Amino acid sequence: QVQLVESGGGLVQPGGSLKLSCTSSTLTLDHFAIGWFRQAPGKEREGVSCIPSKVGNTFYADSVKDRFTISRDSTKNTVFLQMSSLKPEDTAVYYCATILGCLYYGPLRADSWGQGTLVTVSS
Repeated sequence: QVQLVESGGGLVQPGGSLKLSCTSSTLTLDHFAIGWFRQAPGKEREGVSCIPSKVGNTFYADSVKDRFTISRDSTKNTVFLQMSSLKPEDTAVYYCATILGCLYYGPLRADSWGQGTLVTVSS
């Protein structure tokens, strides 16, 4: 049962930007730590970023640090992933998920997943 919905993916040129959204009609996302993951063709799914449910630090994988920003808008029940300075190696299907926790080394134990949104970085 899909409880999260991602949007905002698409085709972008290297160096460009995209903003992904993760929302839900059944879950109040403020109650959950949320993780963004991605899976490129032929590769394992990796945790890209996460945000705790309350006070705490966000996490970014080294590959996206200083280029991606995760945030929440409680009024919209949405978690965003702002992606800038995109590279071809950022091409992947991006997923959001509720997670058990957002730790210093990454998202812990994903639970409810979205269906994913495709990001393609190409000239």
